[in-house]
Amino acid sequence: MSDAPAYQVLARKYRPETFADLVGQDAMVRTLKNAFAANRIAQAFIMTGIRGTGKTTTARIIAKGMNCIGPDGQGGPTTEPCGQCEHCTAIMEGRHVDVMEMDAASNTGVANIREIIDSVHYRAASARYKVYIIDEVHMLSTGAFNALLKTLEEPPEHVKFIFATTEIRKVPVTVLSRCQRFDLRRIEPEVMIGMLRRIADAEGAQIADDALALITRAAEGSARDATSLLDQAISHGAGETTAEQIRAMLGLADRGRVLDLFDMILKGDAASALTELSAQYAEGADPMAVLRDLAEIAHWVSVIKITPEAADDPTVGPDERARGAAMAENLPMRVLTRLWQMLLKALEEVAHAPNAMMAAEMAVIRLTHVADLPSPEELVRKLADAPVPPPPSGGGGGGGGARPAPGGTTQARGAPAPTHAGPSGPSARGSAQPAMAQAENPLARYASFEQVVELIRTHRDVHMLIEVETTLRLVRYAPGRIEFEPTADARSDMAQRLGQKLQAWTGARWAISVANEGGAPTIAETRDAAANALRQEAEAHPLVRAVFAAFPKAQITEIRTEAERSQHAAEEALAEVEDEWDPFEEE
Repeated sequence: MSDAPAYQVLARKYRPETFADLVGQDAMVRTLKNAFAANRIAQAFIMTGIRGTGKTTTARIIAKGMNCIGPDGQGGPTTEPCGQCEHCTAIMEGRHVDVMEMDAASNTGVANIREIIDSVHYRAASARYKVYIIDEVHMLSTGAFNALLKTLEEPPEHVKFIFATTEIRKVPVTVLSRCQRFDLRRIEPEVMIGMLRRIADAEGAQIADDALALITRAAEGSARDATSLLDQAISHGAGETTAEQIRAMLGLADRGRVLDLFDMILKGDAASALTELSAQYAEGADPMAVLRDLAEIAHWVSVIKITPEAADDPTVGPDERARGAAMAENLPMRVLTRLWQMLLKALEEVAHAPNAMMAAEMAVIRLTHVADLPSPEELVRKLADAPVPPPPSGGGGGGGGARPAPGGTTQARGAPAPTHAGPSGPSARGSAQPAMAQAENPLARYASFEQVVELIRTHRDVHMLIEVETTLRLVRYAPGRIEFEPTADARSDMAQRLGQKLQAWTGARWAISVANEGGAPTIAETRDAAANALRQEAEAHPLVRAVFAAFPKAQITEIRTEAERSQHAAEEALAEVEDEWDPFEEE
């Protein structure tokens, strides 16, 4: 039998043993060092972050630091555990009786927590502190969290809790408030590449810089994922491991070739794009991975367009950076966002399609056809330059005077606002009577019939509001007196009921009388007439006629005045701000 030591995966072999070994977590390390130096060690810690950033590793280092006694056996709590004393050695090997680790994913219930609660009252067997490390603590049940709360709030002095979680929002705020929280960050690409290079050199592995960059990009900030991929890459490569071998290992397409495919799509060259996709597929690229890379490029170029310094990504080669910067300069943002949305849809389709390659080919065909569609501005210019057909006979109604609105939009000009009784109508004639000048003071605020309608609306009397708007033809109005001509479908007792309601709401008597003729159009009729006039004016607009000539099946679904558009935009902006800001949102 060979005496060679058993192989140990790199993720475990190079697991940090001290705070100095941790990469990319300088803020947390600095805070912990200050706390240890001031002897202000919290009763409970909670570590949060994505997978592989060192949450459980940090918990073990803290446990070692709390219990380290130094090589001479006389040391105290430290952020630089010696790694040689009995406690450091036992904790590092996972066999210390006073440092207990529990996986909450498989121990979720109250009974599991009860074991901890019952044992905290006993002092540590040999160490300075009893340390309970609970991984994926967010998996505990509500009952388990509640059982833990009291012990967590007032633990014995010899007990420390260290929690780790990837889902901090699932941890109750009652638990969070009792813990010192540390957010472990994703490891920056430059730091990750440096770490991988040190491990590769220590292992005597020859691996190219661009291959390390590919591993770093695939790891997405996780040191454990990056180390595991490096382990796999070293085994995969014979001699020096190259970027091509890493792409083959990960099922990635050559990024330069994906940029070529991106260019072909933007040019609308469907034949070349399909040929390139087939070539990448034949060489082992996953169709889903190719589409994901296309989406990543669309996102990357969009970000570069907004923040040019984003092109200086260390995981991207210099040639690709130059191409990305050129694309950002030449491509309009609307094209990039349209491609992004279509690629997201394509990824869904490929994921559910019985044949991923067929779905990817159909997606590329669709992308090439949409990529060269004219922008809205170009379409408006084409329509404006096109010969305008004559307006339809008999459909006039004043449409001939329509003009394009400022800015080249298709907004119809001069939308009349809905009115109930204008200053020259029956309302004005009635209000001019000297007798009505003696109206009681409480009614002075209802100088116009519109204010009476608003009063009904304020009291939310929907039935009366509908009756007044659809069946009341106003003859004359003055504060305290209404004369109207009812429509054929008006209820016979409307005058009596309207008078009673107005008296109840205003505290003054109202004289409501009915006339046989002389009434103005109802509010509803006036409103409909305004809408019809606006539609006729819109239909007669030269640009709208050009749209109908180019797209015969088009329909006008909504017409907004400039004021309505501004109000709608303001309401949407306000709603978006209210959705984003929640002062009571729990961290």
